[in-house]
Amino acid sequence: MSLCSRAVLVLVLLCVVTGCAAEVDSASRSKPAAAGGATTPVPPPGDEAVSISVPLDRYDPSPAELEVIDAAEDVLVGECMRRQGLSWKRLPRAAAKDAEPRNRRRYGVVEPEVARTYGYHLPPDRPTVARRAAAEAKRRKGLDDMEKKAAYGSEGRPGKTSGGCLRKAEETLLEEVPDADFGLLNDTIGATYEQSMKDRAVVRVFRAWSACMRRAGYRYADPMEPLADERRLNGDQVSEGEIRQARADVRCKKSTDLVLVWNAAENRIQRAATEKNSAAFAELLRAQRAWMAAAHRVLDKS
Repeated sequence: MSLCSRAVLVLVLLCVVTGCAAEVDSASRSKPAAAGGATTPVPPPGDEAVSISVPLDRYDPSPAELEVIDAAEDVLVGECMRRQGLSWKRLPRAAAKDAEPRNRRRYGVVEPEVARTYGYHLPPDRPTVARRAAAEAKRRKGLDDMEKKAAYGSEGRPGKTSGGCLRKAEETLLEEVPDADFGLLNDTIGATYEQSMKDRAVVRVFRAWSACMRRAGYRYADPMEPLADERRLNGDQVSEGEIRQARADVRCKKSTDLVLVWNAAENRIQRAATEKNSAAFAELLRAQRAWMAAAHRVLDKS
C-alpha cells in the first residue's frame, strides 16, 4: 500500500460523516471548560456512543486500532534513530478503553453525561490518551535540529513524511499490505450517509426530533445542525445554555428513537453497498487486517 493510500485510510476515519470542520482530532483537542468553570473527571465514553456501529466500520481502523499502528511506528522510528546514534524516547501506550468511540458524533450528541457536562463540545481526552499526547509534545519540543531531521525528514515537522525515520516506519508497516480501493471506501461512507438522511423512516424521525426540540425552545431541521451552530460552540467555554440545549437534544433523540431508526437505515444501505462491490470490499478488508497484523508483529517483538 502506498503512503497516499494510507493517508486516505486515516482521513476516512477522521472525517467520517461528522464533518471535519465541526470537530477537532484528539491530538490537538483543547480542554473545554464545563459550565461555571468547574473541573470534573473526564467520564468514560457512554454506552450510547460505544454501541453505535455500521458495516463499513470493519474496513478502516478505529481510534484504538490507530493507536496500535502509531505505537508500532514509534517503535520502528526508535530503532531507526538508534542506528544513527540518536536517542528516541518511546511514548507511553494509551489504553484501548480510553480511545474515542469511532461513531461518537455520527448522529450528533447522544451521551447524557457528556451533554450534562460539555454540552456540544467534545470532552477532553481520557487519561492515558492525554498522557501520551503530553509525552509526544514534550519529546517533540526536546528534539534538536539534527534529531528532527532524522526523525521527520528535511521539513523537520511531525506529520510530514518527506523523509526520515517516520516515513521509513510507515513504509515498513505497509510493505506487505495489499493494494485496495480506498477511494471507494471513502466515497461509499459519504454516499451512504447522505442516502440514509433521505430515507423515509429517517426523514420522519428527523421531523419528530425537530418537533420535540421546538417544544423545548430550539429550532433545527436535523440533529446535525446543532453541531455546526456557532452560537453554541463559542470557543472552549461551555455555557449553561449550551448544556440545556444539548440535554434537550439527547432527550429528544431518546424519546423519538432517532439513533435506532437512523442506524437501522444506515446499516441497511451500507450492507447493500458492500454487497454490490463485494470483491473490492474483500480487498479492503484484507488490507486492513494486513496493516494491523504488521503493527502487532512489531509490538510483539519490542
